[in-house]
Amino acid sequence: MERKKRFANVNQKYCVACGSCIKVCPKGAIQVPEGVFATVDQTLCIGCGLCAKACPASVITIKWEEE
Repeated sequence: MERKKRFANVNQKYCVACGSCIKVCPKGAIQVPEGVFATVDQTLCIGCGLCAKACPASVITIKWEEE
């Protein structure tokens, strides 16, 4: 049986590009290209949730991958 992977998901419409999530990500999976909004590299993300806790705008959630 295969385990589903967890990953961070950013609601880019409301992201304020503050960079708080980048500072706490242990895998370097989050970028803020051109200071617009955060993006998550799902191949690097381990779904730990530290970014969601650090986000002052509360726009990052942890989701399970779709089957």
